[in-house]
Amino acid sequence: MINKIENLPLNIVGFRVLETVDEKDFTETVMPEVEALISKINNLNYLLVLDTSITNFTFGVWIKDALMGIKHLTKWNRAAIVTDVNGIRNFTEFFSKVMPGEFRAFQHKDLQYAIDWTSEKSNT
Repeated sequence: MINKIENLPLNIVGFRVLETVDEKDFTETVMPEVEALISKINNLNYLLVLDTSITNFTFGVWIKDALMGIKHLTKWNRAAIVTDVNGIRNFTEFFSKVMPGEFRAFQHKDLQYAIDWTSEKSNT
């Protein structure tokens, strides 16, 4: 299940991931919000809070996520992944070196800092 995070700054879109995530969750929740933000500000500031294991993502979700990333390759500005799993945080830091835009990983205790960074309120 993916839920949109409400009451975020207007220049970001954010999601909290709980339990098992399937393609329908991604297609009906994430994609429309991403498209709307890009239409509004012409770039993508994206916050993803993982409250489940990435093993709970179905194969269809990974395909949709990859297609979204490719489709909007030049629109990525900032993306924050919030997780307490070191492997995911390390991968995010590596991923930032090969993707356009900035990608950073944060621990759950630093959620507000992740929001501030993603919205460009903070640069450090």
